[in-house]
Amino acid sequence: MTELSPNRLLDAINSPDDLKGRSRAELKQIAQEVREEVIDVVSVTGGHLGSGLGVVELTVAIHAVFDAPDDKLIFDVGHQCYPHKILTGRRDQMRTLRQGGGLSGFTKRDESEYDPFGAAHASTSISAGFGFAKARDLQGKDNDVICVIGDGAMTAGMAYEAMNNAGADKSRLIVILNDNDMSIAPPVGAMSNYLSKLVSSRPYRGLRKIAKKMVSPMGLESPARRAEEYLRGFAMGGTLFEELGFYYIGPIDGHDLDTLIPILENVKAMREGPILIHAVTQKGKGYTHAENSADKYHGVSKFSVITGEQAKAKPKAPAYQKVFGQTLTKLAESDPKICTITAAMPSGTSTDIFEKSFPERSFDVGIAEQHAVTFAAGLAADGMRPFCAIYSTFLQRGYDQVVHDVAIQRLPVRFAIDRAGLVGADGPTHAGSFDIGFMGALPGMVCMAAADEAELARMVLTAAQIDDRPSAFRYPRGEGTGIAIPDLLLPLEIGKGRVLREGTTIALLSYGTRLQEALKAAEMLSAQGLSVTVADARFAKPLDTELVERLAKNHEVLITLEEGATGGFGSFVLEHLARVGALDRGLRIRPMTLPDEFQNHDTPDAMYEAAGLTARHIAARAIEALGRGDIAEIDRLARA
Repeated sequence: MTELSPNRLLDAINSPDDLKGRSRAELKQIAQEVREEVIDVVSVTGGHLGSGLGVVELTVAIHAVFDAPDDKLIFDVGHQCYPHKILTGRRDQMRTLRQGGGLSGFTKRDESEYDPFGAAHASTSISAGFGFAKARDLQGKDNDVICVIGDGAMTAGMAYEAMNNAGADKSRLIVILNDNDMSIAPPVGAMSNYLSKLVSSRPYRGLRKIAKKMVSPMGLESPARRAEEYLRGFAMGGTLFEELGFYYIGPIDGHDLDTLIPILENVKAMREGPILIHAVTQKGKGYTHAENSADKYHGVSKFSVITGEQAKAKPKAPAYQKVFGQTLTKLAESDPKICTITAAMPSGTSTDIFEKSFPERSFDVGIAEQHAVTFAAGLAADGMRPFCAIYSTFLQRGYDQVVHDVAIQRLPVRFAIDRAGLVGADGPTHAGSFDIGFMGALPGMVCMAAADEAELARMVLTAAQIDDRPSAFRYPRGEGTGIAIPDLLLPLEIGKGRVLREGTTIALLSYGTRLQEALKAAEMLSAQGLSVTVADARFAKPLDTELVERLAKNHEVLITLEEGATGGFGSFVLEHLARVGALDRGLRIRPMTLPDEFQNHDTPDAMYEAAGLTARHIAARAIEALGRGDIAEIDRLARA
């Protein structure tokens, strides 16, 4: 536990209204107590630490000046929202953060009236904020809309699309750029803070209007505007935002309440057009371990506040992403055309392993999945072998590019789809639920799913050798099964699955890592005298139609398993069997998918239990379809 401040003012803060009228000294003390609270909470729950610590003063200042929930405060991504949750009546629930039934790690509309817009993907705040601003104008209201966007989110084109639109429209909108990493600003100091206060003040803005009126009749408005932009850009770096139609203020020290509060008060008084405040902050501010290692402390497991050491269980098997990174690096030793692309997740996707050996062939394009996909297409079009490693949930953002720039042109981009299936504490925004369906819908796409780490290694090799069309292979977050990866890898035969266990009554056809649960279910069913076949499809496209038809013909029940939404692998199997008339022979087929809902965050095991995709559920579904066997006995076996 942290050593908490004496005479805690935070105990009296139940809503942002309790910050109103506080002295600067009190607000500074509250900010320090919020920082201590964030450190204390995340040390117990795990979560996103560094980004939240970086916006403590900024969040306190916003809530002290503006009037949420009438004023709409939108946090981009949501990694930054822990101080906001503490100040908006959720402090007593913070130790439930990211746990089943507890608070979300992101802003969430149905969690609080102070969360007007949910966000867990980057670069959405300005678009949403502009929507709120126009809705306000159309309904004759007069509230403010404040968007807090991290500098990393400014690597995505969507942010600039929104700024271009909002800047041209001239609706009143406040955007705060939380600059905590990128070197896009000159050093922040007393002069910069002074200039920012000056240009946000009423006298300066009044003088600016008078000057515009004077130079306009003389035809000097454009040269004068350019001169002012040049001078302000030289001093403060804001020319780009001015060109997009935003009144630029900054850079300012995002940890200095004596600077933040008067600037926000000035901005609140400005009832004109869009404004961008450029606040420079330090990720992990106030916690030495996080300050010194911003990447390591971006997202953390439980940790010791004193030592900073994170509590991590000793892995029993290598993580799937490590297997991907290591396998690809080994293949690249003999293939100079292999290269990697990731969208701001080099450590998450393990492309950082590849980068250490081949830095000139490893590309991190920032939070720009659309660009990542088309960039990979360009590499492929000129003979390279690009592996585009993106989380399933983030690949959704680049789907148009997958269709037009890769699939239609039949370019051999290899998509390494990480975080497939349910991911646990990050919840529905990060679950990889839909890629089986949306990738499988594309003509010419080869779609694979790894049942274990050895299969993943073989799929990496297989994809490397596919040079005439695009391909994709999916794999989950976390540890593998512990199976040994052979030193000599052999590629898979495209479109061919495998049978691991032969039976005659029930067939379990798995696509992906539910194969382990299928094998357990087979043992449970076998204990009741039922003969079970277990097969690993390996491919959703091209589908192993020979295997599917054989399983349908020789068994009474066929169950398909996948860690994806309805409309994926099971649908492909059903459609094929319907086309060949196999369903007319009385086959009892039961697809098992993720439920048709967005599942709330919990542990992965609890989420798969709730989804009904464990061995017990598989065996029970088989008995229900067959009409024979004892479901109660299956439950007993599962508990044993």
